[in-house]
Amino acid sequence: MLVGNKCDLDNIRAVSIEEGKSLAEEHGLFFMETSAKDSTNVKTAFELVIKEIFNSLGRKVLNSDSYKGELSVNGVSLVDNDKSNQNKSFVSCCSS
Repeated sequence: MLVGNKCDLDNIRAVSIEEGKSLAEEHGLFFMETSAKDSTNVKTAFELVIKEIFNSLGRKVLNSDSYKGELSVNGVSLVDNDKSNQNKSFVSCCSS
């Protein structure tokens, strides 16, 4: 993901939105503008990164020969171990 910060300072912009989008596209990245000052898109940017990491990691582990039915990262289980909830394979990590 390519993040352009300080979108609240549009009048002193160093990089245009088009340039940012073009660079991100060139490298196969998402592009988003944020503002740490007024929190514009900050939460959304983090959520997108977390979702992509979760999706990418989940696919790699599930497709590996060593997968034994549990997906965890640094001790955090990413599967739903609740037997009463048999229809769900994974616990949702993020909300939209």
